[in-house]
Amino acid sequence: MVNYMYRTLISESIKSLENAISTLGWEVPEGIKIEEPPNPNLGDLASSVSFQLAKNLKRPPMDITNDILEVIEISKIFKKVDSKGPYINFFVNYDKFSKTVLNSVKEDYGKLEDKNSKIILEHTSANPNGPLHIGHIRNSIIGDSLARVLKYAGYKVETQYYVNDMGRQIAMIVWGIYNLEYKIDPEGKPDHEIGKLYFQVNEELRANPDLKSEISAILKRYEKGEDKELEELFEDVVKKCLEGISITCDKLNVMHDAFIWESRFIKNGSVAQILKSLDGYTQKNEVVYMDLNEYGIEKELILIRSDGTSLYSTRDLAYHVEKSENSDRSIDILGSDHKLAIEQLKIPLELLGIKTPEVIFYEFITLPEGSMSTRRGVFISVDDLMEEAIERAMQEIEKRRTDLEYSKRSKIAEQVGIGAIRYYIARLSPEKHIVFKWDEALSFERGCASIQYSHARACKLLEKAGYNKKEKIKINDWILEHPFEIELVKIISKFSSIIEDSARINRVHNIAQYSQDLAGAFNKFYKSVPVIGSEKEDLRLSVVDKSRITIRNCLKLMGIEAPDSM
Repeated sequence: MVNYMYRTLISESIKSLENAISTLGWEVPEGIKIEEPPNPNLGDLASSVSFQLAKNLKRPPMDITNDILEVIEISKIFKKVDSKGPYINFFVNYDKFSKTVLNSVKEDYGKLEDKNSKIILEHTSANPNGPLHIGHIRNSIIGDSLARVLKYAGYKVETQYYVNDMGRQIAMIVWGIYNLEYKIDPEGKPDHEIGKLYFQVNEELRANPDLKSEISAILKRYEKGEDKELEELFEDVVKKCLEGISITCDKLNVMHDAFIWESRFIKNGSVAQILKSLDGYTQKNEVVYMDLNEYGIEKELILIRSDGTSLYSTRDLAYHVEKSENSDRSIDILGSDHKLAIEQLKIPLELLGIKTPEVIFYEFITLPEGSMSTRRGVFISVDDLMEEAIERAMQEIEKRRTDLEYSKRSKIAEQVGIGAIRYYIARLSPEKHIVFKWDEALSFERGCASIQYSHARACKLLEKAGYNKKEKIKINDWILEHPFEIELVKIISKFSSIIEDSARINRVHNIAQYSQDLAGAFNKFYKSVPVIGSEKEDLRLSVVDKSRITIRNCLKLMGIEAPDSM
């Protein structure tokens, strides 16, 4: 029943046009165009198919429209069809359509049928050398939100964090433990403590670049796997950092199903197998490499260093082979600076007959004063970001709700603060660069807080009416008449289509835009349409409840909580 919504209006209008065109003996054009008119007085849907036909028929579009209108037959879901100039406009029968929509909205509204397809989605995967900062946060929020959307769209999704435990950064931290007097504070958040040590090691390297050889020697010993004490130290450092990162992710409502350590691909022989399989495509001088010139990339892909150790790219190949073998599709969330690396990676994967990943590249977030660097210690950690967001939200809640006890104000402030961060990131397509601005992210006049407030309004109205104690009506004989309630139901009907589209294009910003449109439509309805005490109280309370469900489910797809009070 869920799919019999807005998508059905489009399919039914296309079917009517196709049948009419065939009746006239004309060839049906591929991809009949259907759009929403800018003014509802022009109809609910409009088609420019007459323009598509005009070229082959060599006739004016207006004449073609007139001929189509003479023979077209429409579904009962439409009230009428007519023309506005050459455009063919369909008017929805809202008596029938509204009943269908409202009766279809259950608690899991928007959830699509099982696709019987598994996706492995890798996101966040920040190096475990310090806390997450706002340069990482876009990866986490895009990845987590997309995973939620894909699950709701019917896919089985496993989210993974790829742990770079063999990177040079970890060897630097281990060197610092061996050589510096820095003591990790057991009371401190472990990822922040690791980050402080990493910063100190970088300062030492800046003063004495010759120390690089000592760090390289540590990394080589670790990869050989012959020094158990060193191996335990590497693992301890990484686990401590991941412990802190996991606390941050949990507070941000970011979930991972599995943490995949890259060292496993050395230990289980996967890297050795990859090198063996690529033997006919590699060359060797001081290093083992692939010449990618003949594939259109003017750069070599180095697989083994001169000292015999593997590179991140080599282990990444093994990781992608594993993902391909264990899923129908794999998706990577990566910064735009990884574009060349992915193009290089895809070539050996294709040569091995392995499915290549779908990649979502995102532009970076910067502060107004410039870029960020963990190495230089110039960043805002996600922990600091969340603390500041919650504090600012609390200040606003205290102005508005002096009647609430502190614990309730604190809970709402956290929901609003975290929601503001997630929505601020989710609302823009990944291709757009973001300069993080507090006033924009935490505005209560627009953005996430206004959406959450519409949900709280709906909850308060339903509670006031005792709706939860009432016997729910079956929408049957009631008719919606007010234009604002009709507009609201029309937007509610689009939810399944929005999820379907979002899953198809691997994007979440359209979910964010939809939630804003939905909240705006509900707020207009709330302010202008009488509910309690009106002659259509039961019907309109049902409209409020269906709006509440849709807003809540929409926020849930973005990992944002829906407060029942604000």
